[in-house]
Amino acid sequence: MTKDGVIKLAKDNKVKFVKLWFTDLLGFAKSFSITVDELEGALNEGMGFDGSSIQGFARIDESDMVAKPDPSTFTIIPWRPTDNAVVARMFCDIYEPDGTPYKGDSRYVLKRNLQIAKDMGFTFNIGPELEYFYFKSDQGTEILDRGGYFDLTTLDEAMDLRRETILTLESMGIKVEYSHHEVAPSQHEIDLRYTDALSMGDNTITYRIVVKEVARKYGVYATFMPKPMFGVNGSGMHVHQSLFKGNKNAFFDGKDKYYLSDIAKRYIAGLLRHAKEITLVTSQWVNSYKRLVPGYEAPVYISWARRNRSTLVRVPLYKPGKEKATRIEYRSPDPACNPYLAFAVMLRAGLAGIQNNYTLPEPIEEDVYEMTGERRKELKIDSLPGSLHEAIEYAESSNLVKDTLGNHVFEKLIENKKIEWDRFRTHVSQYEVETYLPVL
Repeated sequence: MTKDGVIKLAKDNKVKFVKLWFTDLLGFAKSFSITVDELEGALNEGMGFDGSSIQGFARIDESDMVAKPDPSTFTIIPWRPTDNAVVARMFCDIYEPDGTPYKGDSRYVLKRNLQIAKDMGFTFNIGPELEYFYFKSDQGTEILDRGGYFDLTTLDEAMDLRRETILTLESMGIKVEYSHHEVAPSQHEIDLRYTDALSMGDNTITYRIVVKEVARKYGVYATFMPKPMFGVNGSGMHVHQSLFKGNKNAFFDGKDKYYLSDIAKRYIAGLLRHAKEITLVTSQWVNSYKRLVPGYEAPVYISWARRNRSTLVRVPLYKPGKEKATRIEYRSPDPACNPYLAFAVMLRAGLAGIQNNYTLPEPIEEDVYEMTGERRKELKIDSLPGSLHEAIEYAESSNLVKDTLGNHVFEKLIENKKIEWDRFRTHVSQYEVETYLPVL
């Protein structure tokens, strides 16, 4: 889409307002609106705004920022009025006033790391599976149904919500593979068809907004909180990923017993070796570590396999030997992460494996959850960080994470997460009151 193409499309669709979208450090969507009369100027020069109140952006004494919309992301927002005030949206890249990319822009962080992959001859494709819950409101966890995995019954009251969500996504140019009820009551999943990582970063942000907007229309609440309810599965974001060289899947080798190339094996080895370091980015909240515990299908142990879903990395076997379908699945991220940063650290961990010729251990085709501690030790199976505090410590000492994020984002993220941990560890919970107050 060219600038002139965007202007024509806006005119043909009688667009009145254009929302300019970007994200803060934590992946929360930010937006401001311009009238269509300002669109040409925005495309040519960008729109200035104050970045001092955006999480992870500039200090108040250096707060002037410029948001420049990406023409390829123009689309009509279907849930806004379409009679006399059609609204469109565009994702923006953030710049300094002197025209240099702003180092605190999450989208820029991903673009910079994709360039590293490009310089190695690769394009990076992503296909995430995002899970979420529907509740009666945002004031509690009253469920809509008691359905289970893949249920096709009247228990699944959210079928119409999922259907409208998919239709909305597809009207915005986002392709969906399939949707279904997930394991926990009132838990659902819509899987996006794979595309290049930058587009998928934008699509993931859009997906989260669309899910919430459709839920709001039906008078309910959708949440991507990793673990909103005790005793049932939390919500993950399993990230299917592959590297391509032109039209060829660099992960595929038809002669290998696993159909995996040496590049794929070293990529997996990189993810495994750097898993602890990148977990702060892929699971960034205190609540994320309530999900990453044994017994609820969330990966805890650092290992890989083909069919085994108890491992951190899985190689799906839906279409064995088919080149285009060959990919790896990284299972620990949750849907509340910043997708641009999460995709960037996964990519760089994998590329480190390729660049440094990491050796991939044998796959673990046993149920890791059921293993004794001695058996896991024997197989040298390590664990992901058990808390946000542990994840901060691993990330803070990681050259890979620092180089991936850049100094600005790295330092702001560590600072933000330390504040979150301090607030959590000093909070007195209802559990503590109920457990200790009567006896101490």
